[in-house]
Amino acid sequence: MTIWGHSFLELFTKGGPVMWALLACAVTAIALTFERAIAHFQARLNFDAFRNSLERSVKSGDLENAGQTCDQPSPVATTAAAYLQHLDLDDEARASIVQREGAAALEKVEQRLRGLSTVAHISTLIGLLGTVAGLVGAFHAIELADGQVQSGDLAAGIWAALLTTVFGLTIAIPSYLIFHFFESRADRIARQMSFIVSYLDQWFGKKTERLVEAESIQTNTAKPDRAERRRIRAVENSDEISAAGLVSE
Repeated sequence: MTIWGHSFLELFTKGGPVMWALLACAVTAIALTFERAIAHFQARLNFDAFRNSLERSVKSGDLENAGQTCDQPSPVATTAAAYLQHLDLDDEARASIVQREGAAALEKVEQRLRGLSTVAHISTLIGLLGTVAGLVGAFHAIELADGQVQSGDLAAGIWAALLTTVFGLTIAIPSYLIFHFFESRADRIARQMSFIVSYLDQWFGKKTERLVEAESIQTNTAKPDRAERRRIRAVENSDEISAAGLVSE
């Protein structure tokens, strides 16, 4: 297979030493993608079927069967199991336990997602670094030749320098897409966890969900939520770009 008339190995060699760092980013992204795919596959759950089965067991008074229904590796099932195991506690104590167990289960779904985001950021920057370094080398060669350089030689140097940016973006774009895919799945699981607690409150006449939400609000006042963190990161990135522009001027 050839790209632009060159094999992948030839393009890799033309990109210079930076290509090894990009290769490491690509391997890391692939490893994280497979690891997260396995984790999310194990945490899969047909929410409607699970809710209906749990409702039948609860309304028939068969808590043993309800517990067996919750014997699944999904965070939603783990949350429901924590609820059922502590029915004898008051609402506040049960809410605290449900929140703790649910957060621990959700953490297993969300962990290492930041790694994909980091790979996307780093691979883009490494690609740009390789391009800038390649351009510096090309223009330095022109300086050494006292400007007596053929346009074809200059184009070849710039073309080779741009390869690292191409490869960096080739890694970064899929990494971003995969990161947001898994993040959206984690958000959906978190909503389903809240839904199942609300359903259990309805079936048992409890008020656990309100107390869990109240505790979550108190906890989140000390740290921004995911959307707020993304907004902060975007502002920080724009500030870094502006600062870089001022330095270059």
